[in-house]
Amino acid sequence: MPKGDQSLVQPTFDQRVWSVVEQIPHGRLATYGQIADLIGAWGCARQVGWALRRLQLPTDVPWHRVVNAKGQISMSPSREGSDWMQRHLLIREGIPVDQEGRLPLKRFLWRPVAISGASSQ
Repeated sequence: MPKGDQSLVQPTFDQRVWSVVEQIPHGRLATYGQIADLIGAWGCARQVGWALRRLQLPTDVPWHRVVNAKGQISMSPSREGSDWMQRHLLIREGIPVDQEGRLPLKRFLWRPVAISGASSQ
């Protein structure tokens, strides 16, 4: 195999997360746990959150469409304002979010048909 051949290089955990999150349609939501399951990392919801936090902003990856399993934005001072940015971006997409970060998850939940194929809206 030639030295520069990258065809066998596996994507990192973060890259796998970002790739799935890129597929979430406008106006839809996914949970951290759902993304973990979709990349085959069951039980790694917290790690999905950290992968999204490592994104360099601005980004085309729609990180704001990922919320916790309770149907809430994970509000925290450690997010340095990204929780409020997330709320604003979701409202702009037509997803109602209250002041505590709660939203109607069941109504807006993304249900992908296949990870690499089309997704249902």
